[in-house]
Order: sequence, then C-alpha cells, then structure tokens
Amino acid sequence: MGPGAPALNRRGWLRGAASAVAMPWLAGCGRGAQPQAPALAGGWVGADLQRGHRLRDGTMATGGPLRRTQVLVLGGGIAGLATARALLQRGLADVHLLELEDDAGGNSRGHVMGGMACPLGAHYLPVPGPAAPELRQWLEELGLARQQAGRTVYDERHLCHSPQERLFIDGAWVEGLLPPAAPGSATLAQYRHFAQAVRQAQQEVGFAMPTVGSRWTSAHAALDARSFAAWLDERGLHDERLRSHLDYCCRDDYGAGIRTVSAWAGLHYFASRHGFHAPGEESEAEPVLTWPEGNAWLARRLAQPLGADRLHTGCLALRVEAGRHEVAVQAWNVGLDRPERWVARQVVMAMPLFIAQRLLATPPPALAEAAAALRHAPWLVANLQLREPLLDRLGAAPAWDNVLYGSRMLGYVDAMHQQLRPHAGPTVLTAYWALPEADRAALLSRPWQAWAQQVVDELATVHPDLPAKLLRADLVRHGHAMAIPAPGVRGHPALQALGGPQPAGARLHFVHADLSGYSVFEEAFTRGTRLGRALAVS
Repeated sequence: MGPGAPALNRRGWLRGAASAVAMPWLAGCGRGAQPQAPALAGGWVGADLQRGHRLRDGTMATGGPLRRTQVLVLGGGIAGLATARALLQRGLADVHLLELEDDAGGNSRGHVMGGMACPLGAHYLPVPGPAAPELRQWLEELGLARQQAGRTVYDERHLCHSPQERLFIDGAWVEGLLPPAAPGSATLAQYRHFAQAVRQAQQEVGFAMPTVGSRWTSAHAALDARSFAAWLDERGLHDERLRSHLDYCCRDDYGAGIRTVSAWAGLHYFASRHGFHAPGEESEAEPVLTWPEGNAWLARRLAQPLGADRLHTGCLALRVEAGRHEVAVQAWNVGLDRPERWVARQVVMAMPLFIAQRLLATPPPALAEAAAALRHAPWLVANLQLREPLLDRLGAAPAWDNVLYGSRMLGYVDAMHQQLRPHAGPTVLTAYWALPEADRAALLSRPWQAWAQQVVDELATVHPDLPAKLLRADLVRHGHAMAIPAPGVRGHPALQALGGPQPAGARLHFVHADLSGYSVFEEAFTRGTRLGRALAVS
C-alpha cells in the first residue's frame, strides 16, 4: 500500500522519537539553539504478548474453582464467536467462551484515539457472494442488507464512501490500485493476458468465497502445487507493473508475496470475488463494507448475544484433556489472578492450529501434521493520530485506501473517511505492514518507537507534512497474524481431516480460518456458523 520527496529534517526528527523512551528531545548544540519538540506519544496496544507466551514458555497453574458447561469455546476470534452465536440461535443456552485478550474479535478488534475509532487489524468486508449464504443472512439481520426485487441491496451508509482507492505512482496519485498502462503498451497487453487467464480459471476450475464446502479437484491441486510466481512465469507474465500489483494483492490478503503463495491462492484472490479487469474493460471498484473501527464493528455485534455471563475475556486456556464423556480445561483468569477449571461435554478449539496443538495433552496426528504444514505471517498495524488533515498532492483526491507503489508497506486507510462531516479535520491513519517471517523476532524485541520511525519515514515520502501533524502513534503487533497459503497448504489432507465432519462421539472440535489455509472473515464466520449448527443438533 511508493516514493516521493522527504521533509526537511524528517529523519533526524524521527531518530529523536526512536531514542526518547524516557527523555525529551535534546536541544541543538551551540549558541542560539532552539528547544525541540517533545517525544512522540504512543506505545504498543492490542495483544498482550505475556499472556500468549505463558503457554509457549510452559508457565502452568493447576486447580482453582470448577465450572461445568455443555459446550466450551476456546478462542474469541471470528470463528469462535460465530460458533457460539450459532449454538445460541439453535437453542443451546449452556455455552461459554474463553478469550485470552480483554476484548473478543481476534484480528478484528478496534481502538480509539482522540475520540476517533480506528482498527487494530481487519478493516473491511467485501460484500458476500452466492457461496456465503450464512454471512449474507447475518448481514440482513444486522440491517446492513435487504432483499429487493430478488437481489441483495446494501445500506450505502456502511459501504465504503467514494473515493475508495488510489495509488501513488510516478510522482502523483491516480484512481484505483492498478498501475496505469499506456495505450498499446506491453504492460496493457500483459494486463489483458492475465485478465483472460483469470476468466478462464473461473470457468474451467471454479473458485468460491468462502471455500468451505466447495469441491477440491485435481485442477485445484495442480495450482496448489506450485507458486504463483512460477505460474506467471509459465505464461510469460513478466511485466514489472503487473507483478508488483499482484504481489501487493497477495501480501494484502495473505501476508506474503507471489513467490511464497501458491498459484491457487493467487488466482483465488481474483477469481473468487471481483475478477481482474484490464484498463478499458468495463468494471467497478469491488464494493466493501467498512467502518472507522474496521471489522471491530462486526466483531462486537457478533459477541453481543453472549453477554458478560457467557463471554469470559482475560481468560487463558492452558491445558485441554479429552476424556470419553467430557473434556477438562485448565485455565488462568487474568482479572482474578487465579487458576480455574472447566469441564464440558464438548470443547471447540477456535484458535490457530499450532496453539491448539500445544494446549492438548494428546493432540490427534492430523493436528500435528497440519500445524507443521502452516506458516504464519507477522503483521504490524500502526494508528497515527493527526491534529489536522494532510496536504493534498498531485492527482486523485484523498481516498479511504491509499497505496504507495513499490513500498514495503501496504499503505494506509483513513479512519475518518466514513464520517459524513462537512469539512476535513483531525483523523487517524491506519498503516499496515505485512512483514517477512524473519522479522517476527524483531517485531517482538524492537521498541515501538523504532517501528513508528519506519512507518512514518515510509509515509512521509509522499506526505512530508505528516511528522509535524502527528500527535500520537499506537502500534499493534500480530506475531502470527494469518496463515500463508504456500504451495501444498490449501489441499493438505490434514487440514481436510480436521475441518471435515468429526467421528461420532467426538468431544473435541476444531474451527479456525487456518483450516482454509489462509485467513479472511468469510472463512472464519462460515466455518464457525456451520460447526455451531452441527453441534446444536448432535
């Protein structure tokens, strides 16, 4: 989400912020030196790493008061919340959910800065297609959609306001995210070639969003067996602008680029939703639902039916032991600072598979195989509170989603873009960065000021006035934000086994977007809803 001119003294300004953990900026040397601005306010927000690492480091507690329930859901991300909601809707009231963070929602949680809501992770939901009836039905229940003359109509207040997207390239902003291509150019020819390949894949192979319940064929497996970059090479698709755009799309949805994800994943990004349209082809920007706080708007409404009596935040599961007739769970209640014991007839493991493996006293072989096959992308999300709007640059007007061509980052969204205020004013920019897996340790160890420096340094190349208008930077680190659909992952038999129907009498059930080999709201919600409905009648 590229490049421009830096501001005067910007790098020095940011170095000061990075070193000023507990001290003000130093004044300049020599006669006539002027006092400098105070250190940048901010810090890490969101996930509490100490809680999550308690399990990894083997810190265990036993005993505590005992509670019983019919179904216990472990994990309050979208999949876990959807499972619990479906159980309640089908009349099973004895349901409880444990979530280690203070707020449920997983990667769809939100934040507030200066009275302005902003996301800590996922920030939009594409309007669902025909393969997502459960999601469409829920959106209608929320009043976001309605049926009119045989088609679904969405409330325009919740659709992304125009302008939706823009790209900074060749020294100016342009509308949309696809780099421009001159008439008759080789780039335009490659765009058309790829567009035709996507249409052919849609017709001959078939793609659906979500993938839950869709057929997995030998054609899918062939695409899943090699990288997206290799598939592009085979078709002579080498144009720099095309490949840069495709790499951005894959990093945005999967946390990794075209050389890392499978050809199935690269095609799925386009073929399961809006397709790919070369310049000159009739098309519209994909309609998406979004809010200032991003998908936290949805997560809060998904959690609401549970209430405080069933949703237990700040509660970390430490050990899960399945017996013949019930499942025992050892947990730690952070708020009460004590261990707790739970016993349930059914337990739903609604967390990343590598965490589920660590929790289980005796993990099934398929779980160990699936956890070993999956890699997860680390993400950094930075919310930057500005005292006033940024100056406009040449080209397209400020949009909701703003991408920099060739940048290491994915760009930023403007949290206040969805507000119908008559004039521009203070806002929060939410910048996204899908990091290489090798940077996970640095994400944990480096101070937030150093990461804030890199984010602002990158954005200031196109917004040189940003440092002077920045009031605060709140950053969140997602060490294992999303599963990467590398070659061989989506069709892995262990994922198919864990995500399919469980044997009669099973007490443990797995639900998470990991089971789809990649992480999006539609996959998590659909899997959770279907599992909850199945458990309610079992």
